[in-house]
This record gives sequence, structure tokens and C-alpha cells, in this order.
Amino acid sequence: MTACAIHISDLHRGAHPDPALDDALVTLCHELRPELVIASGDLGNRGRRAEFEEAKALLDRLPAPALAVPGNHDMPYTPIARATRPWAVFEAVFGTTDPVFRSPHTVVCGLNSARPWRHQGGRLAPARLQRAADVLADAPADALRVVVCHHHLAGAPWRASRKFPLKHRNDVLRSLAAAGAEIVLGGHIHQGSAAERHAFEALPADKRRPLVLATAPGYGRPRPHRLGEANGLNVLRWTPAEIEVETRIWRDGAFEATSVSRSYRV
Repeated sequence: MTACAIHISDLHRGAHPDPALDDALVTLCHELRPELVIASGDLGNRGRRAEFEEAKALLDRLPAPALAVPGNHDMPYTPIARATRPWAVFEAVFGTTDPVFRSPHTVVCGLNSARPWRHQGGRLAPARLQRAADVLADAPADALRVVVCHHHLAGAPWRASRKFPLKHRNDVLRSLAAAGAEIVLGGHIHQGSAAERHAFEALPADKRRPLVLATAPGYGRPRPHRLGEANGLNVLRWTPAEIEVETRIWRDGAFEATSVSRSYRV
């Protein structure tokens, strides 16, 4: 059996929304029937409640459950609110900054990687890494083990960027691998990429479990004319033997498939 999920990121509601994208996402969900839609941060653009409610309205239109984690644009832009209650508005709309989804086919652990005192930089504290380990430990034997945060672990494939990868990413990678994670989803850089751990890290022969780092293109484009960004999303498919990450880019009024990356679970 092949299971499916849709991964979107960086909606940036409140900055140049395009209703045609939303309609196409709804249509795509009806076509693919994913068991989950994952939104990996920056649902708003200025951390305003109206932006979150607009993003929530979109997720509520989809014929699938949704899981959302916050990004650096989901905090208040006023210094006092950012320092004293950075997640109050996000939690009021979405419930939690560290959601969990469980089904017979997948276990997804959402982790808040944004930091109020570092607008661009992200980090996962030891307590959150331990939370991921605890959540994934209860996964069914053949379920895909997924971790979601806003900040990327793999670098941008095109433009130079001050959006650095997750802080201490080597330690994070090893921790999530030890916890049994098979795919880590992120966004932040508005560019799609997928890399399997064995392609960039030499591992002992007995460490065969894959760990895929998949970054979704930006669903929204707060700066529409910036080179190196395209509206898009990732479609995840998996079986007991394989993980597939398919990147789709907004083109000619639809999300058109442009590339596929496959990794083997056994």
C-alpha cells in the first residue's frame, strides 16, 4: 500500500495571496487523498491573528487533517510581545507549537524551531529533541517516522542566503537519526530540495536506515520578484520499502510535478 501526504511551507498570509493557488491545493488534495497536510511554518507574515486565521481557513478547506508548526514570521513584530508572549496568538489559532499526528501509516512530530531573539536563525533545544525521540518510539513497526520544523537542515540549492540552516545541525541530525526519524521536513528558504543522509555522510555498514532531509518550496511568495523562489509544494509517498519526495511547482494554473527523489527504507 502507498500512503501519501502533502507538505507546504511559508504561506506568508497577508503578503500577496493568490486565491488560485488555494483552489489548486484543494483540488490536488481531492485528487491525491493525502492522509495529512503538513505546514512547516511561516503561516503568517507579521505574526498577526488575522493572518493565522486566513491560513487556518485554508487548511480547514482541505479534505484531510492538517498539522502546522510555527516559523520565524509567526511571532509578533513588536519587541515587547515577542519577548513576553511570542506564541500566544499562534497557539490561540492552531492549539500548539509542537503538534503530533499518529495513524497506522505514519507518526509525525512537529517541533518549534523558531527563536524570539533570533529572527532568522533556528534551533532545537535538547528537550525538543527528546520529545521527538519519545513520540517516535511509539510508532507502529511499518509507520513512516516524520519530524517537522520550520528551519532547514540542508542548504539552499540556488541563491546565497542569510537564512542559515538549523543551528547545531550535525548534532540535531544525529539525534533524530538515533530516534528513528526517517524524514525531516522543513521550509524557510522558499526553495525545494531533498537529500538522503547516506549521500553526504559516510556511515558504518550497519546503519542502513535512511534519513531524508526534504525542504518544501515556498507556497507563498512575499517578494514575488526575487530570483530563486517559486511557488510550490512537496508530495510525499511511501511504502514499507520506499520513500518518495515529489516537488511540484506552480505553473500554468496548476501544481506541476518537476522532480522526484526516492530513498529506500530497507
